[in-house]
Amino acid sequence: MPPESSIFSAWESFYVIVGSSAGALTGLQFVVVTLVADMRPRSGMSEINAFGTPTVVHFCAALLISAILSAPWHRLESAGATLAVCGGLGIGYTLIVTNRARHATLYHPVFEDWVWHVILPLVAYVDFLIAALLLQRGPGPELFAIGGGALLLLFIGIHNAWDTVTYIALSQDEEPRTPEAKRP
Repeated sequence: MPPESSIFSAWESFYVIVGSSAGALTGLQFVVVTLVADMRPRSGMSEINAFGTPTVVHFCAALLISAILSAPWHRLESAGATLAVCGGLGIGYTLIVTNRARHATLYHPVFEDWVWHVILPLVAYVDFLIAALLLQRGPGPELFAIGGGALLLLFIGIHNAWDTVTYIALSQDEEPRTPEAKRP
């Protein structure tokens, strides 16, 4: 069996793409939140904690997974244990998000929200946990499962960021404008 560093180096380009995308999209999410802060969205902190913050967390988790698998590991077990911890923490965080979404006061989630904010993230984090535990026996399909989970988190973040921005943009209270107030 080849050394662990050569096993993970075959995935280097994949994780450079996923990690750099996650990092850039995290920064972009901060810019979007800053821009819409002045728009007086019809949501409060409970909605931001349930639907906005998890987007950043998922981007950061994809970035973290990319960094973990790009590190020069000397033992496969160490990489697997680190990934398992990430999977476990992600599962715990998803349960917290579920509770926050249930208790949101100004917005009540619909089925699509439960899929994208709870079910799919839970699938990704359970995937990390199981694949990481199996990885300790030796690399194989587990690496594809971990890569798929990282990519899933990236797509979840993209979807949820778009969903949040369009919700905020479309749910603004329309202020009546006089003809003088209209912009050309």
